[in-house]
Amino acid sequence: MSDLNRGIMKFDGADKPLVVAISAVLILGSIAALIFWALNVAYAID
Repeated sequence: MSDLNRGIMKFDGADKPLVVAISAVLILGSIAALIFWALNVAYAID
């Protein structure tokens, strides 16, 4: 059992590369969207 299959990720396959990649894309995409939104609100970039 890998370390990624413990804690809050207590399901089989939590350490599969595809699951990790999808999670990374969702998290990084959300952060990028928040930064873009914050810059638009703060500086009114069109």
